[in-house]
Amino acid sequence: MIEEIRSKIESDLWEFSRHALDRTLQRNIKMHEVKIALLAGEIIEEYPNDKYGPSCLIFGTSSIGRPLHVQCSYPTRPLVKVITVYEPNPLEWINFRSRRKNS
Repeated sequence: MIEEIRSKIESDLWEFSRHALDRTLQRNIKMHEVKIALLAGEIIEEYPNDKYGPSCLIFGTSSIGRPLHVQCSYPTRPLVKVITVYEPNPLEWINFRSRRKNS
């Protein structure tokens, strides 16, 4: 699935939800950082029963090494939709890939 997501990102077949746009502005995350994180990232969680449609959480890093989590729709839609973006809290994540038991 990650290869299909990457293919859509490379082909410019992706968009941001309003929520994701708001969060990137609030968190000073640039669009190119999200793109790089998606192209080089890995799926760390899947949400097949998400209320707005199947989605997954991708962990990747920007070109300057900034860790990012990007939740996006499965690539079954014409456009991959970025649902939210954030910099993971190291107190809640082990190597930014696995949730800590107490979080």
